[in-house]
Amino acid sequence: MNTLAAESPVKFHASLNVSDLAASVAFYRRLLGVDPAKHLADYAKFELESPPLVLSLIPGRTLRGGNLNHLGLRVPDVAAVHDFQLRVESAGIRTQREDGVECCHATQTKFWVEDPDGAVWEIYVLHADTDESEEHAATNRASDDSFAREVAREKVIWRHQLGEPVTTRIASDDNSVDEVVLEGTINGHAGGDALAALLAEGFRILRPGGEVRIHGLAADSALPDGPLALPGPAAAVERVPTATEPMAALRAAGFAGVRFEILSAKAHFEIAGIGLREVLLVGRKPGHRPKTLSHGAVYLGPLALVADDFGNTFARGERVALNVHDWLALKNGPIAGQFLLLAPPPRR
Repeated sequence: MNTLAAESPVKFHASLNVSDLAASVAFYRRLLGVDPAKHLADYAKFELESPPLVLSLIPGRTLRGGNLNHLGLRVPDVAAVHDFQLRVESAGIRTQREDGVECCHATQTKFWVEDPDGAVWEIYVLHADTDESEEHAATNRASDDSFAREVAREKVIWRHQLGEPVTTRIASDDNSVDEVVLEGTINGHAGGDALAALLAEGFRILRPGGEVRIHGLAADSALPDGPLALPGPAAAVERVPTATEPMAALRAAGFAGVRFEILSAKAHFEIAGIGLREVLLVGRKPGHRPKTLSHGAVYLGPLALVADDFGNTFARGERVALNVHDWLALKNGPIAGQFLLLAPPPRR
């Protein structure tokens, strides 16, 4: 009887044919955060206790992706997903993140990455089982919805322009669009309830992390009733909300990180002494927000107090505990330089 095998814990095992053993060893050393347990001229093996894994690499001819659909590791929480992703991307390896997506009859947060031979890895955390799910692209390696960013995927954009009918239902699947662009929409019929309904549809079709962009004219204050009669191409403008109206509509629809990319210093038009300015508002669809406060941030100033769209308040100089989603929103946002961002050490 092989007592070593009997006493060893059960581990996930995968054996891969690789075209360049040295390149593959370098990749998996970075991905897994450990050195190979065995590294010979014709063979390499990695062994991990957590997660339990034995991975062997055998040099030889291989097609891109081999015969595998994908391989995967399920980790205990979003922070662990982030640790894996941070370690990989710090080496210049590109990944594709998906937050709070429906996959395999479950809600998951994950990232996808390809090794040098095209074998696709999914590092994910399971949030909850669900009754319904969409068929994931992992069932079809030829799908345009590819896993790693090295595999080209055209950005999916849904657009609406001034003068077009305002729809109450967009013909796109949930979580399938990268960007929603509303060009002049706020200056047409889409006001009040119509704008709220359109933004709700935009939120539905956007992938977690996707953006909505609202471009048009906004007034410094409420305009008097009556026709606008603006000159030239602006004659198509039927209404001009105040700048705070579309911003509030974005917040009400669930978008976070709402900001003005453009609020023109000069008014392009004036009605009854009220300036009409160009605005470009951007909001982002949040991903899954875990409850674990694994990260931290210290606001450096210059203001005494700031707050984000998730209910976090930052007093100057005080450390605030954050979940990884809110921490990443700060890290990737336009004011990241005003914070000291504190991440837990990578897991080994």
